Amino acid sequence: MSKVKPYKNSALGKKEQVTKMFDNISGDYDGLNRVISFGIDIKWRKNVVKIINKSNPESILDIATGTGDLAINLAETHATKIVGLDISSGMLEIGKEKVKKKGLDSKIEMVLGDSEKLPFKNDTFDAITVAFGVRNFENLDNGLKEIYRVLKPNGTFVILETSIPTKTPFKQGYNLYTKNIMPLIGKIFSKDRSAYQYLSESASVFPYGEALNNILRKIGFINVEDFPQTLGVATIYKSSK
Repeated sequence: MSKVKPYKNSALGKKEQVTKMFDNISGDYDGLNRVISFGIDIKWRKNVVKIINKSNPESILDIATGTGDLAINLAETHATKIVGLDISSGMLEIGKEKVKKKGLDSKIEMVLGDSEKLPFKNDTFDAITVAFGVRNFENLDNGLKEIYRVLKPNGTFVILETSIPTKTPFKQGYNLYTKNIMPLIGKIFSKDRSAYQYLSESASVFPYGEALNNILRKIGFINVEDFPQTLGVATIYKSSK
């Protein structure tokens, strides 16, 4: 698994570095995300909601919820309980404010927690989602095993994550944008100059497509499918327990 970390000269482990990074950029994150993705990430999240909605879950866990965008989108489903979990208190505080402003306090609970040590009992949730979070796990297998543990039998697990286009010229254009332009935008508009360099580097080395499908199968997930989004710059992965 990738050893890419946000701060190359830090003695902290990846988990601690990721927590520090997201705390640092929490105030800039939503705005910069819209700029860097040209707003297309909004459509991708809606596609996740459509997939989740088909299974009519009553309870949903959104891991690496960040500022709560996907958790808030999931409120459109018939679920009566949505839990957004994140390791960054800075991101969660912004998420809590967004949930409160939308009057969703009774439906969405924002929880500080570690995705690799989930504070829930076995077989708790009907559906679990992770949007742009699995590549930040310190140990991918451990995080996926925890997700498998707290997902109910026949429950739905959906990942939304960056991937790399495979066709020319989209692959070359993607590499140019993510390696040069995206980190530059981050440096200009964010106080944490390393953060968007890390987000670019981690995306470039993270397994995607059939490679991630096989990891899910190895953990024990079944009915594994992937759905490339926008020429393959992101992919939605659906599986079940």
